[in-house]
Amino acid sequence: MARNVTHDSVMTALAELSASPESHDLLVLATRLSMEWFAQQFPGQSVEIRVPPIKAIQVLGGTTHRRGTPPATVEMSAHTWLGLFQGTELWGDACARGLVQASGERSDLAGLFAQIHD
Repeated sequence: MARNVTHDSVMTALAELSASPESHDLLVLATRLSMEWFAQQFPGQSVEIRVPPIKAIQVLGGTTHRRGTPPATVEMSAHTWLGLFQGTELWGDACARGLVQASGERSDLAGLFAQIHD
């Protein structure tokens, strides 16, 4: 069972990472917590978001995925994920620069990132 992650715990991890940007452990922690919180906001199993080797989550209701390659996948680095999560990176720009590999229906997550910044 996944833990319940609070927005405050994510913000604390991001602040700690900002204070020590070279810390791999803090990068991993901030990425995991923010991804878990994101999955709580957009529950479902139709899109898999991967930040190898740190974490993979499934989001958005609709088609349920259980085994094999999901119908929609999105993959990126931890730095790209955190940039998108914090709003310092824009989805379209990240995709255009090849920082995000997205395929399948519903793999455009621009609207989801916009929602968490409102």
